[in-house]
Amino acid sequence: MGGDQVQEAVGHALALLRTAVDLDWEGTRAGRLEWSCRETAVHIASDLIAYAGQLAGRAQNAYVPFEITCDGTDDGLDPADTAGVLDVIETTGTLLAATVRTTPRDVRAFHPYPFRAADREGFAAMGVTEVLLHTHDIAEGLGLPYEPSAELCQNILTRLFPHVRPGPEPWPTLLWATGRGELPGRAPVTAWRWSNPLVIPAERLALHGVTPAAAADLASGGTGGFEWIEGGPVEGTREGAGMIVKLYETGTLRAEWGMYVLVRAEDGRALGALGFHAAPDEEGRTEIGYDLVEAARGHGYATEALRTLADWARGREDVRSLFAVVDKGNVPSQGVVTRSGFTRVSDDGERFAYELRLRP
Repeated sequence: MGGDQVQEAVGHALALLRTAVDLDWEGTRAGRLEWSCRETAVHIASDLIAYAGQLAGRAQNAYVPFEITCDGTDDGLDPADTAGVLDVIETTGTLLAATVRTTPRDVRAFHPYPFRAADREGFAAMGVTEVLLHTHDIAEGLGLPYEPSAELCQNILTRLFPHVRPGPEPWPTLLWATGRGELPGRAPVTAWRWSNPLVIPAERLALHGVTPAAAADLASGGTGGFEWIEGGPVEGTREGAGMIVKLYETGTLRAEWGMYVLVRAEDGRALGALGFHAAPDEEGRTEIGYDLVEAARGHGYATEALRTLADWARGREDVRSLFAVVDKGNVPSQGVVTRSGFTRVSDDGERFAYELRLRP
């Protein structure tokens, strides 16, 4: 998800909307929204430039305090007509696309939901989502047929909606997930949020949450979009990614309780993965697993990552204890869990089970 997708979404939307500039945008409500079609178009442009501003300014704690207006100025400039507003959408879309393309991969900027930050792919995906959904709203108000590409919708769902079980078609699923449509067998959506993947910083590493799209790529033999050190990713990472794909397909994935790739801070290279087998059960328990590329072993990376993820979990109210199961012959892994504060609680003859109690 990058600049090309932003421009694809904007270009396709404008090709349709420019055929209807002579209609009453000011007096027509945009679909199910309270805004008029004109207000909704201005909102699209505002979102695109806001996301570009967040990335370009490397904002960390709040939105950069600026906005655009299409309503004229104190200098007497006439308000933009409908064609002018659409030109502003094209301009701001181009600015976001350029910013995404020139922003380094490791840059994260402020966005309030859900983890208070997003990277360049996240802002591109959010920008595309705003364009698609609000073009739908305008088109619905004006009586125009509109449907973006299935591939673009699928990319959005697997990037920003990991909690939404896939439907028969991506576009109707995205409309349902955002309260704009119905799907057979599913209750109407009255409130919704998207979800950028969580990134948890450690001392020498960053733990990058894996999206369903990245998990599917890893499970099928790809890199998941990460740059790996030689020898990676290993088979355990691919198996873990396959578990994430299955959770996503059944609608039971809670992304923050999923899989994380360990990225070394000094060079941005991926070393391995760790994560939860599932969200905590009713008793607040969840199992954790991890692996490293062979060349990264013996440097304390697994211990650092496990301690970091355990500390993150300790701040959550829905988990009470973490479990890890280690083969008896895997002495290095036993050392990792022990150094991370886990205590051995059982022995089935072939494997040891360890527990870390986070709270009573």
